[in-house]
Amino acid sequence: MGSLPVYTWRLAPDGLATRRQLRAAGLRPGGQDVFAQVERPRYRRGPLVAFLYRIELALPVRPMTPAKAAALAKANTARRTCPECRTDAGYVIPASLGMCVPCAYPEEQCAA
Repeated sequence: MGSLPVYTWRLAPDGLATRRQLRAAGLRPGGQDVFAQVERPRYRRGPLVAFLYRIELALPVRPMTPAKAAALAKANTARRTCPECRTDAGYVIPASLGMCVPCAYPEEQCAA
């Protein structure tokens, strides 16, 4: 089993990109294997590692279909709906609370 080439932060050669960089360019890895990795050193911890893909082998991002858009809208609506009061909070309900802020802290709502 061969090992991946490892580059230091900001010293990777041209023609390689991370998943995020590919996505920003409207591309996706398209099933290709990881070509290399880049490591960013951190103080007192292990390095941050990002995998690199070859840009010339990347494929365009698949377009959003109406069915996917509807499913995404439904999922986002579910994340915004409070399970206690059943209203749309207007924001994604925090997982730490499990309900909207007014339901989680009802006593703070009566500030005069």
